[in-house]
Amino acid sequence: MVELKEVELKKDKSVFGQISEYNHEKVVFCHDKETGLKAIIGIHNTVLGPALGGTRMWSYASEAEALDDVLRLSRGMTYKAAISGLNLGGGKAVIIGDAKKDKNEALLRRFGRFVKNLNGAYITAEDVGMTTKDMEYIRMETEHVSGLPESMGGGGDPSPVTAYGTYMGMKAAAKKAYGSDSLSGKKISVQGVGHVGGYLVELLAKENAQIFITDIYEDRLREVSSKFNAQIVGMDEIYDLDVDIYSPCALGGTINDNTLGRLKCQVIAGCANNQLRDEAVHGPALVEKSIVYAPDFLINAGGLINVYSELQGYNRESAYAQTERIYGYTLDIFELAEKEGIYTQLAATKMAEKRINSISKVRSTF
Repeated sequence: MVELKEVELKKDKSVFGQISEYNHEKVVFCHDKETGLKAIIGIHNTVLGPALGGTRMWSYASEAEALDDVLRLSRGMTYKAAISGLNLGGGKAVIIGDAKKDKNEALLRRFGRFVKNLNGAYITAEDVGMTTKDMEYIRMETEHVSGLPESMGGGGDPSPVTAYGTYMGMKAAAKKAYGSDSLSGKKISVQGVGHVGGYLVELLAKENAQIFITDIYEDRLREVSSKFNAQIVGMDEIYDLDVDIYSPCALGGTINDNTLGRLKCQVIAGCANNQLRDEAVHGPALVEKSIVYAPDFLINAGGLINVYSELQGYNRESAYAQTERIYGYTLDIFELAEKEGIYTQLAATKMAEKRINSISKVRSTF
C-alpha cells in the first residue's frame, strides 16, 4: 500500500509546491507497515529515456529533509545523464532508516515491488547505504535494477568508475586553475572516504598528492589513512585547511553560507551530489572568490555511465573509456562559463537542458 504521511514542509510549501519547484513528472511515496519501509521515489524527467538513479538509505532528521533530498538528487540525475550523452532520464529514491540497523531482505524486496509497479519508468541502482547484495534482493521483485554483481551479468560496484570520473574532472579543474593537470604535490582535502571517496584517495595517492581526509566513520578513516598515507582531520576542521583542492565526497550542501568564507582552496571538485546548498547564491559566490568549481553532476557521472553500460551489454573497458571523456566535457564547461560570464554549475545545467529540449522536439513528431 502507499501512504502519504504528513511532513514538515520545506519553507512552508505544500508537497506539490516542492515538487513543482523542481518540475518533477512524478513522486511516489512508499510505505509498508509490515516491513517498516518508508521510501520516496522521485522521477524528474523522462524525455531522453527511463529515469535511472540509485536508491539511498539514510537516517534523515525529518521526512521533509528526505523529500528535499530525493527531489534535488533526481533532478541532478536528469542533468547528469543529459550532459553525459546517455539516453536516460533522471530519477532517484531514498529509504528512510539506518542502513546498519533497519535494512533487511524483506524491506528491500518490498521496495522492489514499488519499483516494479512503475513499469520501467524508474530503474534503480546502488547509492549511499546500499550494496550490490541489496540490489540482488530488489532484483528478486523487479527487473528494473542495475548495478548488479558481476556474477549476475552486471557491472558490480560502480564506485571505482565514479571515482575515476571525479578524478578526471579534478584534473581538468587543476588545468584550468594552475595551467597543468598534474596533481603531484597538490594538497587535497577529501571529505568522505566511503565507497567512492576511498577509490578517489587511491587515485590521488598514486599521483603523489598530499591528502587530508575526514569521515563520520572512524574505522574507515583509519583504514584509508594507513593504506594511502593520508592525514586525518576533524569533520569541521576540513573547511579551514589551507589546501589547493577541496573534494566533497559525502552528502550534499557542504558549500553554504557557513563554510564558503572558510574555504582557502582554488579548486572544488568532488563526487558528492548537490554540493552547492543554493546554486543561485553559492555558484556566483565561488566565481567572486576565484574558485574553480567542477560541476558535481558532470564529474560524478561515472557511476551512472557504468550502470547504463549494463543496459547495453556490460563492458568495463567501454564504461571507463566513456567516463574518461568527463575531462574534456569539464574543460568545455569552463570555456562556456567564461564565454557567457556565468558560473560553472549554470553553464553545465544550460548544456544539459539544451540537449533535453532538442530531443523533446524530435520525439514530439511521433
